This record gives sequence, structure tokens and C-alpha cells, in this order.
Amino acid sequence: MADEQPRSREARAAAERALIRIVHHYGSKPGLVVLGGLVPDLLCTASPYQHAGTTDIDVQVDLEIACGAVNTRRLEEALMNAEFEPDSERVWRWVADGHAPKAVVKFELLADLDDQPAQVTVLFDGCERLGAVNLRGTGAATRDIAERELRTRVGGVEQHATINVTGLGGYLLAKTAAARSRRKAKDWYDIAYVLIYNDAGGPTAAAEAVRRVLGPETPGSVRTALDDLADNFTGPSDQGPQAYAEQLVADHTEHDLDYGSLLIDAVTAVRLFHKAVIAGN
Repeated sequence: MADEQPRSREARAAAERALIRIVHHYGSKPGLVVLGGLVPDLLCTASPYQHAGTTDIDVQVDLEIACGAVNTRRLEEALMNAEFEPDSERVWRWVADGHAPKAVVKFELLADLDDQPAQVTVLFDGCERLGAVNLRGTGAATRDIAERELRTRVGGVEQHATINVTGLGGYLLAKTAAARSRRKAKDWYDIAYVLIYNDAGGPTAAAEAVRRVLGPETPGSVRTALDDLADNFTGPSDQGPQAYAEQLVADHTEHDLDYGSLLIDAVTAVRLFHKAVIAGN
């Protein structure tokens, strides 16, 4: 299986159905917090352009870990009952057939534990093959949580799941940290998309949401990640706006989108966001 599957709306729907299956087998609302590609649709419901979608279910599991081995073992069993299997090399990634053409769903577990080095794999007590990768910055997702109810139909039967999803501030902080460490085009696209189309009202409103999560001061690591984000959106030729414009044009061929205008939109959004966050701390 390729490490990166093409993003699509069909793949996103498969990922959401898989998440509902996992929670169904868990038996109640788990402590994990969804922070990845499923989130932009929930933050940008009025956007005129649909988000690119995702093949991943990214979850932050610090709260699940804090509840102890009983909960992590329960999550492992839920994954197995939902027909997920662990990746042969990474216990923090589990995969399943997405029950859609060419759809493979990845369930990835992320932690942000101060007592563990960055990037190491954290193995869960009481579990046979379940763990998380320790990624700095993802813990912001747990400081900005909204409870959401997801619904789907499986075999003609409606299923629903109540799940913790990170809010606008937590999402942008976690995604900015991920962009700095991974340097992936999809992260630049996601950030620009959410800054421009979020339901709160755009990049300045997004900055206010981030400041509410941060409090009165900006930690040095967060400031570094925010500055790095700004550095990658300084002008239209930078990789950030290019990633945003390329993805939006590819996804919406039915619209006569102006590529140059999209580049400027992304640069402007990040500039306003960065300035407002830094000015408020």
C-alpha cells in the first residue's frame, strides 16, 4: 500500500464511516480527539468549495492515555472489531478497507507527551499492537474540543457516533505544527483553506480562536511554527499558496477559478492570521 493515497470526497466518506464503526464498537464516546482531514468540513460548512477530502482518521490520544490501560485496550479491541489491522511497521497506524473503490482508510494515533522524546513510538500498556507516535504540537487539539455527532447508513441501518473533535483554534495550532515538521503540500492547503473559509469569519477570527487556546503568552515552539508558516506564504511563488491553489483548481474544474487570485488569497489569509496571533500575545 502506498503511504499516500489520493484525497477524494469518496475517501473522506469512507473514513467517516470507518470512524463511526470504531466508536460503535468502543461502546461510548472515547477520549480521543479527531484533528485531521475530517475536520475542515466541520469548520467550514458554508464554504462555496468542498474540501479536498482525506483518507486518514487522525486522532490525538493524550486523554485516552490518561485514562489508563483499560481504555487503550478497549480502543484496540474496537479497531479490530471494526476490521482494522495494524501496519506491519508502525503500531500507531492501523488500516482497513474503506468499502469504496480503491479506498483504504488509515487510522493514525498521535500523542504529545512531555516525558517522551519527539517522534518516538509510545506503546500502550495492556495492548498487543497499539501505540501512538509522539508529535509535538498535537496536544493543542485537546485544549479546544467540540463534541460532534456523526451519522451514516451501513447496510440500510443508520449508525451514529458522538466524538470529540478539535475546534478551530486547536486545529490550526496542531496543523501548523504538523506543517513545520512534515513539509507536506496537503498541510499548506488545509491551513489556507480553513483560514479562508472557516465559519467563524476568516483569518482574523481564526487568530482569535488560536489566542483563546494559547492564553496570554505564545510558547516559543508555537511562535517558531507560526513564523515558519508565514515564511512559506510570503509571496505567490512560495510552496504554501502554490499548494493551496493547485489543489483547489484540481478539485473544482467546474468553476472558472483564477489561479493568480487564489495565490493572493492564500498569502493574504496567512499574513492576516499571523499578524493577529502575534499581536495578541
